[in-house]
Amino acid sequence: MSFKLINIGFGNIVSASRIVAIVSPESAPIKRVVSEARERGLLIDATYGRRTRAVIVADSGHIILSAVQPETVKHRLQACDNNAEITEME
Repeated sequence: MSFKLINIGFGNIVSASRIVAIVSPESAPIKRVVSEARERGLLIDATYGRRTRAVIVADSGHIILSAVQPETVKHRLQACDNNAEITEME
């Protein structure tokens, strides 16, 4: 069994199988989720001080902040899935 990893910016990597959602940080409910995760110690800030552009929700309850656009993370996730299909077919 191999783990599929996704680059979420600045060399930070997340396990693709653990991602539940990739959302924009603009809405009030998502800001509340981020705030609650910070209070519970479940927030991982991978922005390196840059503006948060994507909020990644993990199945463990962790919330990961990324400076990469949600669309970019999605494309990287899809590319990871496509590579897995090619490997499985060989």
